[in-house]
Amino acid sequence: MKTIKGLFLVLFLLSLNTSFAQSKIGYIDSKKIIDNMQEAKDSKQKLDNVVADWQKNLSALQDSLKKIKDDFDKKKLILTDQLKSQTEKDIKDLEISINSFKTAKFGENGEYFQKQTEFMKPVQDRIFKAIETVARKDDYDYVFDRNSDILLLYVNEKFDLTAKVQKVIEGK
Repeated sequence: MKTIKGLFLVLFLLSLNTSFAQSKIGYIDSKKIIDNMQEAKDSKQKLDNVVADWQKNLSALQDSLKKIKDDFDKKKLILTDQLKSQTEKDIKDLEISINSFKTAKFGENGEYFQKQTEFMKPVQDRIFKAIETVARKDDYDYVFDRNSDILLLYVNEKFDLTAKVQKVIEGK
């Protein structure tokens, strides 16, 4: 699917460029680049360490919940109604706490994704800067990534039609 989207994007961009024969197009394999960067490996290790700590905390909470439930199941026949109610409330509160922890750390927009972005941003910035350096030095007009949803990584500004399109929209 990415290949098809990429092909359509390339064809569209080339159709906009009347000097097709003079365009220079290149691509990179970002996965290969990232896999070979020590900085990326270090970032992944930092993220793995943070996740391991979270998993340890989550396991401790889940173990605590299991212990309380097991203890409650063993003693519920001899507990007063008030103690039963309190223990059931404690169990429910702990279950809510565990679910909140999971959501805060691993849910959509959770801390995991924030940390991943935080740790990988310097790596991505370095890659984009290198792409721009190579593209300008070797006079590439377009650079694509074959392993990413962000297909277009570099565009020579001389092909920017934004102002012309805005003028047409505004009727000028």
